[in-house]
Amino acid sequence: MIRKIVKINEEKCNGCGLCVNACVEGAIELVNGKAKLVSEEYCDGLGNCLPVCPTGAIEIIEAEAKPFNEKAVEERLNQKKQREQFSCMCPGSQERVIERSSKLEAQEEKNQRVQESKEELSELVNWPVQLNLVNPYAKFFDNAHILIAADCVAYAYASFHRDFMKGKVTIIGCPKLDNIEYYYEKILEIIQSHNIKSITVVKMEVPCCNGIASIVKKAMLQAQKILPYQEVTITTDGGIKE
Repeated sequence: MIRKIVKINEEKCNGCGLCVNACVEGAIELVNGKAKLVSEEYCDGLGNCLPVCPTGAIEIIEAEAKPFNEKAVEERLNQKKQREQFSCMCPGSQERVIERSSKLEAQEEKNQRVQESKEELSELVNWPVQLNLVNPYAKFFDNAHILIAADCVAYAYASFHRDFMKGKVTIIGCPKLDNIEYYYEKILEIIQSHNIKSITVVKMEVPCCNGIASIVKKAMLQAQKILPYQEVTITTDGGIKE
């Protein structure tokens, strides 16, 4: 039959995973870092995934497709719920062992650092830091250099305070678990209401983390303020990705 159905442009897709969460039928999954329509039968063609895509990779087209199968969707969602009781399906949170140096080598490195520098102090200059809690009209945003970081960065990158937070107002959030549209509105309000000197985004290399960079760029365009911008990606083993 000819009906409305989702079409995903893989070249435009950045793997943020926002469409996966938006699709209540579970018709979309991330496969090799790209959004994929799992089956035509699961897609109702209403396009709940459309407004959350930051890159415009999704469109609704009319094409020959299998009819929407509500019973198949119900069975799929039940199976997915059972699987998620045992493992998280998000590719960005798959279990991984991070190899570290031996205890002896780690202690030698620590002793060397102590000899070379004094104890590191916190570089936090504002509170709160969680984007859900931050007041977009807070005075600490006036004439500020802003650091917007994914939650996991500070745990993965050992010198986060020294290398990224120093001299910046820090706000953090998780684009996977929190409301990304609410984040966007907050960041847009911050940019519009203050004279921001620069924005640095630090995110993890996992696909779902791309969303936090996308909404910052989108907010700058909406506010018509193209600010000095830097984007840094941290690997899951604690390095900086080139």
